[in-house]
Amino acid sequence: MKIFDLYETESVRIEDFGLKKYINLDVKLMLKSRGRHRERFGKAKVNVIERLINVLAVPGHRGKKHKIMTKATSNYIKRTKTVLSAFNIIEQKTKENPIQILVKAIENAAPRDEITTIEYGGARYPQAVDTAPLRRLNLALRNLIHGAQDKAFAKKKKLSQALAEEIIAAANNSNESHAITKKIETEKQANSAR
Repeated sequence: MKIFDLYETESVRIEDFGLKKYINLDVKLMLKSRGRHRERFGKAKVNVIERLINVLAVPGHRGKKHKIMTKATSNYIKRTKTVLSAFNIIEQKTKENPIQILVKAIENAAPRDEITTIEYGGARYPQAVDTAPLRRLNLALRNLIHGAQDKAFAKKKKLSQALAEEIIAAANNSNESHAITKKIETEKQANSAR
């Protein structure tokens, strides 16, 4: 059985041992869990492609604005078609399995360190902390979607084409990818706060 009856996941390799437990590639014909996994760490049971589709609707806020900025809110079928057409573009450009390219992009775009603020004696200090694997996956997916939306918003490029380019750039560890530049910036801030 293949995902969407198009892409097989048996040959997909996850090389990052921290993310191996959280990148779920269970094969289903239609990826739609309808929010069934609501227990703690339930997101780890949801297929990573379904999570990409869900994040496409509401990717979260940007930086310190805390304002949710979305441009692709629509029904599930439209978002699924966007991701499927992005996968078709990836397959045409790279001649590889697009799910393997997506997994490689997530591994490359997931930050290992972040900053948290500690208040001590009335003063606030930045402190570097290790990022949890589930949060690494969440940040990687969010940054991939943000980068694709930036490339497609108010431009002639379609969202599916921008998403494909973002995933390919992140898989190649290119600085053209928004997710990779965001990861590098986060890890530099964490290194300076050690």
